[in-house]
Amino acid sequence: MSALPLSGIKVLDLTRVLAGPLSAQMLGDLGAEVIKIERPGTGDDARAFGPPYLADPEGKANNNNSFYLCANRNKRSVTVNIAKPEGQAIIRELAKDVDVFMENYKVGDLKRYGLDYETIKAINPKIIYCSVTGFGQTGPYAPRAGYDAILQAMGGLMSVTGHMDGEPGEGPMKVGPSIVDYMTGMNTSIGILSALYHRDANGGVGQHLDVCLFDTVIASLSHWLQIYLVNGKTPPRRGTWGNGGMPAGVFRCTDGELMLVVGNDGQFRKTCAVLGEPELAHDPRFVKNNDRVVHGKEIMAIFAGLFLKKPVAYWLDKLEEAGVPSGPINNFEQVFSDPHVQSRGMRVNVEHPFAPNLSLIRNALTFSGTPITDYRAPPLLGADTKDVLATIGYDEARVDALKAQGIL
Repeated sequence: MSALPLSGIKVLDLTRVLAGPLSAQMLGDLGAEVIKIERPGTGDDARAFGPPYLADPEGKANNNNSFYLCANRNKRSVTVNIAKPEGQAIIRELAKDVDVFMENYKVGDLKRYGLDYETIKAINPKIIYCSVTGFGQTGPYAPRAGYDAILQAMGGLMSVTGHMDGEPGEGPMKVGPSIVDYMTGMNTSIGILSALYHRDANGGVGQHLDVCLFDTVIASLSHWLQIYLVNGKTPPRRGTWGNGGMPAGVFRCTDGELMLVVGNDGQFRKTCAVLGEPELAHDPRFVKNNDRVVHGKEIMAIFAGLFLKKPVAYWLDKLEEAGVPSGPINNFEQVFSDPHVQSRGMRVNVEHPFAPNLSLIRNALTFSGTPITDYRAPPLLGADTKDVLATIGYDEARVDALKAQGIL
């Protein structure tokens, strides 16, 4: 089997919570050696973000919850108190031999500890030093802490998400999952990989990457934000309506709901035929997609009445036969029961000290030559401290002494 794409790359991960850890996990999935630095005793903040927790075989309380588990596989956990000079010295020693240094502390915090970019660069000029923050390294908001929900609000995402004006429950709405954290993690990985390529393939040098949630959420608004840049108007909230072809949205059937996206005029004609109203395709209000966008409320109301005549499965079968994109609105149980999801292997099982068959979400990338097959469970707090520190000359007695002092 070929080596994984990032085999030989070493990452020192000082990130916590979600965006940074997700990126470091991606690098670990791709074969990098990732050393996760955690606070002694408490560890990553995510470990305290509430249940559900894995059940300890001895019935003890523990800090291995779902929030932590989703973003920390394929890493080694080392506990170091970076507020102590001895802890700072350990981080600098480890940094001498890594390719990537990741951190998501408030701007300026690590400078107090001698762990800022300039200090680390002085001992490892080839280092790719990546800072992940809420608002970036510059600008008036740089000192602020940033969490996903705050950035969904400030970045404009919530303003265009939610029920339409005039409908029950109207008003701005947060996207369910921490989507800005996830997208920031992806941007972080792209940035790190690009900097590594520049360094190693283009004869470049190490550099400092500045990735933040605020920039990410604004950039992610894509065609929605471009509407504002073109005409100066913020698009209205559209509920479950689609973002291009019309009609598109959730339609209620006799026993549930489905999602439909009519992407072009041909699909519209086919959908009208499936619904038993082929003449709708010739109505001057609806012939072209631009017409259907202008008359969106009218065609959506007509389709709503037609879909109410049959159950979900009936419509999905007929739409599939006609080649019109549609799908059920699945809960998580239905997602993992879906035969296509099962065939793609989106659930992977790993050995964990508390769960011999722990399920995780597989990496979404599929390689033909370097497949990701090694999924190691997110580590217990400090599980690898002795082994990792042994590589920089700390014997067992010294590690035990530092643990007794609260440094490890």
